[in-house]
Amino acid sequence: MTNPIGWIEIPVTDMTSAIQFYNMLFGWDLKALELGPLTMAWLPNDHSGAGTSGSLVLNENYTPSQDGVLIYFNCADVDEPAALVEKAGGKLLRAKTQISPDVGYMALAVDSEGNRIAFHSQT
Repeated sequence: MTNPIGWIEIPVTDMTSAIQFYNMLFGWDLKALELGPLTMAWLPNDHSGAGTSGSLVLNENYTPSQDGVLIYFNCADVDEPAALVEKAGGKLLRAKTQISPDVGYMALAVDSEGNRIAFHSQT
């Protein structure tokens, strides 16, 4: 069996702001793509590795929320993106916190669009 999640879509209301936010946090080079009624910015994706990817999505049927699914972004050290959240236009809700010695660490934030997101690292 493979990982059960195949794709994620993160709702945005301002694609330019959202792209700037995620590019600043992770050093990505996201770009907006017009796909029919959707504007999307695809997150990096390595089909040969484990896990999944997704995209930012701008469309009238997508609404940012802090009440829905919580997406964890893997990173080398949670402190790195967490330190950039507020500078990038978001809000840090919980600084680096150990989940357990086996699972690692997490931090919790709200992105520039109002979505609750989290970061995960082993260190």
